[in-house]
Amino acid sequence: MARKRSGKIRQYRKPLNINLGMVIFSCISVYIVICVILYLTSSHIIGYEVKTGSLSVNNVYKGIAIRQEEIVTSTGTGYINYYAREGGRVAVGDLVYTVDETGKIAEMAGGGDPDENSLSNEDLSELKTEILTFSSTFTPENFREVYDFKYDVQGTVTKLANYRILENIDVLNASTDAGLVEFCRAAKTGIIIYSMDGYEELTPEQVKAADFDTTDYEKRPLISNDLVSRGDPAYKISLSENWSVVIPVTPERAAELAEAEYVKVKFLKNQNISWGEVAIHENEDGTYAELKFNNSMITFCTDRYIDIELITEEENGLKIPNSAIVEREFFLVPVEYVTKGGNSGADGVLREIYVEGEAKTEFVETTIYDEEDGEYYLDDSVLEIGQYVIKPDSTEKYPISKRGKLTGVYNINKGYADFRKIQVLYDNEEYSVVKSGTTYGLSVYDYIALDASSVEEHDLTSE
Repeated sequence: MARKRSGKIRQYRKPLNINLGMVIFSCISVYIVICVILYLTSSHIIGYEVKTGSLSVNNVYKGIAIRQEEIVTSTGTGYINYYAREGGRVAVGDLVYTVDETGKIAEMAGGGDPDENSLSNEDLSELKTEILTFSSTFTPENFREVYDFKYDVQGTVTKLANYRILENIDVLNASTDAGLVEFCRAAKTGIIIYSMDGYEELTPEQVKAADFDTTDYEKRPLISNDLVSRGDPAYKISLSENWSVVIPVTPERAAELAEAEYVKVKFLKNQNISWGEVAIHENEDGTYAELKFNNSMITFCTDRYIDIELITEEENGLKIPNSAIVEREFFLVPVEYVTKGGNSGADGVLREIYVEGEAKTEFVETTIYDEEDGEYYLDDSVLEIGQYVIKPDSTEKYPISKRGKLTGVYNINKGYADFRKIQVLYDNEEYSVVKSGTTYGLSVYDYIALDASSVEEHDLTSE
């Protein structure tokens, strides 16, 4: 009898097929994700390569010239005419100017044969020098100087023309109107200046920040053939070659200049260099440096504002960012208590310990960070206050207690942070220049931690 077929359909299980490649890929993906998370959440030591260099310091200043100046007033009323050259030295009794009540001198200057009033080659040379000096120093930002130059040239030409009149001074004295011309001579020896600016009585102790604002500065020229009254300013005389230039400085810069006592100064107008004696003044609104000179005054006798550059000695060294600098404390131990020992012959100390109540010594390896006044700066991570170290080949003991601070950076050449002492030569807001070639210090091309505040001694680098 035929077997009846069952109507049930059975479902057979498929065998489990594991894709080994997908498993490996998943494991690698999980590992990468974990590494990324750990990297993002952990702190990292960013390195900086030490290189030689120097700091860029702005040594250019605009200064105010302080001179021993005296204003001489007119002794009469009339048309004033000058005969002494501006910037030239006059002796007592030299003719400086005349005051002509009738305008006779101006008449003589304007009349006559034109050839008689022409300028000599020497006179033309003086004018050319004045023009070349102006053109070499002029800048569009100081356009007001054009007007000063205009008046200077006008005054110079008039004074040069007046020299011709002096050759005929006998004719003037013989005229019937001679009594109406007053001849005024120098009462003191000094340098003649034909302009006024209101700063004649300024002293270094009175200088303030507003004095350096040239926006409203006005220099009033004194020109020949102008009408003057008795008591009006006739000319200005500078009585001494001793003069000074006052510049605004920061307290830190003032301390550097005061320590130097003398500084080399370059005058940007003519590139001349001179040594100035430094005097610091703490005025009402700031700190000012006075640079005293005993020469070159005649060159700048007509200038109130003088651009100068301080030429300081540039000392190269290792240039590092200020963010890499840190200050750390260390134990101070006399050098005679430090010895070498261990399997590597490293530096260390013999520390006293007690085993079952019996005093013994053990060698403790420690790093030396600096030596000063017969003492070593030792790592404080392996020693504790109150412990004793034993002097080698002796029973003398020294208690660990004295501490000292060092300024340095963290060197990461070996893959971990290692403190190194530095000696800062110069610094500004961003960088410092430190001395190279020092014991226990840095060398060029070393790598240091860029941010010392995020690093601890012996931290591993992330690279």
